[in-house]
Amino acid sequence: MNIKKVALITPPYHSGVVESAGTWLNVGFVYIAGALRAAGYEVDYYDAMSLWHKWPEIQQRIEAFNPDVVATTAYTASIVHAIELTRLAKKINPQVVTVHGNVHATFCYEEMLTAEHDTIDFIVRGEGETTLPSLLDCLNAGGDPATVPGLAFYRDGAVVATPKAPYIQDLDALPAAWDLVEWPIYSYRAKNNARLAIVSSSRGCQQKCSFCSQQLFWAQTWRARSADNFVAELEMLNKTYGVEVAMLADEIPTFDRERWVRILDLMIERQVPVKLLMETRVDDILRDADIMDKYRQGGVEHIYVGVEAGSQETLDLFKKDTKVEQSKQAIDIINNADIVSETSFVLGMPEDTPESIAATIELAKHYNPDMAFFLAIAPWPYAELYPQLEKYVATKDYRKYNLVEPVIKPIHMTVEDLERELGKAAQKFYMHKFQNLDKLTPWKREFMLAVFDILINNSYLAGQMRAMMKEGKEMPAEVKALIQNVKGHKGGIPHGIAPIP
Repeated sequence: MNIKKVALITPPYHSGVVESAGTWLNVGFVYIAGALRAAGYEVDYYDAMSLWHKWPEIQQRIEAFNPDVVATTAYTASIVHAIELTRLAKKINPQVVTVHGNVHATFCYEEMLTAEHDTIDFIVRGEGETTLPSLLDCLNAGGDPATVPGLAFYRDGAVVATPKAPYIQDLDALPAAWDLVEWPIYSYRAKNNARLAIVSSSRGCQQKCSFCSQQLFWAQTWRARSADNFVAELEMLNKTYGVEVAMLADEIPTFDRERWVRILDLMIERQVPVKLLMETRVDDILRDADIMDKYRQGGVEHIYVGVEAGSQETLDLFKKDTKVEQSKQAIDIINNADIVSETSFVLGMPEDTPESIAATIELAKHYNPDMAFFLAIAPWPYAELYPQLEKYVATKDYRKYNLVEPVIKPIHMTVEDLERELGKAAQKFYMHKFQNLDKLTPWKREFMLAVFDILINNSYLAGQMRAMMKEGKEMPAEVKALIQNVKGHKGGIPHGIAPIP
């Protein structure tokens, strides 16, 4: 073969939570594009999802670049669109090599290749920066892909899976193709459409959450970039591309306290003008209670911690390794540091009832995060928890496995009942939140007003938020004024798909 050109394309799949707040780039493709270029390949980084391109536009871009390889990425909810993308690529050029990667493909490769081997040539299992260039080098040399670690493919009527590839240890050495990113489309609505980057300071997760894909994907390992390397990248993104806000893609960026403190110290010392949005664990916030002022000075403005459940029994089932009371403590610590606090509650378990969901809403109000989302449990087919939930699964349509549309039918509720209760949960929480807006600091109040505008006009919760407006007789004057000025989103509300799992 003579492979020279590779198109990295995101499937055109849209989400009411993630995309309500802004437009988010695919940082995995930034590193894979860098690795491919370093190996001598020409790359088109094409974020069809963030560009809101439809199939005719995607076809035009593929035809214009005329790639030898089309590679795409998919988590469970977007896999249907990803397969359709590679089907389109084969229609345009039957000789094109098609590749899938990311979490769903890594674990469900057998199902995918059995059903779609005419559409999918190869699946990269695990990290792609080494495996994908190695595959293409192998094909160009006329070699056997079975010699390349980290692959799955279909041959002679059966699925072939090569041995697992080792994890990349030196993350500082990975080249990043930031120059290929179409920067003008990436913005953060909650901060006046500031230019937004997604960055990665570490990879992995050593937790054991039974519903999650990440601890499985990373096999409970964790590796990190050096503090100096990471902060230098933030400086470069600001100076070269005008990045003002960066969201950390890390599952647990604060896992190594000494390294994390070094990152914050460098941000303060070098006065890096990039604000950070991040996720971390409840117990890491408790550990860092004494340095939350350093978090704030270092540019951390928004922290998500996963509470997930209101009962200790459910937390134990989820293997969160935390206590219910610790969640409240962590959120208080974040709030007291004047940092935006966000959390989520996973609902729709088999034993859930309207009463148990109502109790969770009251608990959410008590915890008092600035933002809370009430998500439907999505039983990933490869997750540890799946066998316990399988008999309650109401649909195998992966497009619905998005944390918004219920997939599980609780014993004492219909799917429709659950969907209504999830919507009401958000409505009740934000009604409470906005009735107490005057208790926030001025900058947080301004932020929450921006969030309110987003929820009304750009999120899957728009219907519930508008219903809340009609009932908001006791809201502060600021919110009432905002309600009067907010105009409905004329283009309609995107169908709700929640955060990338």
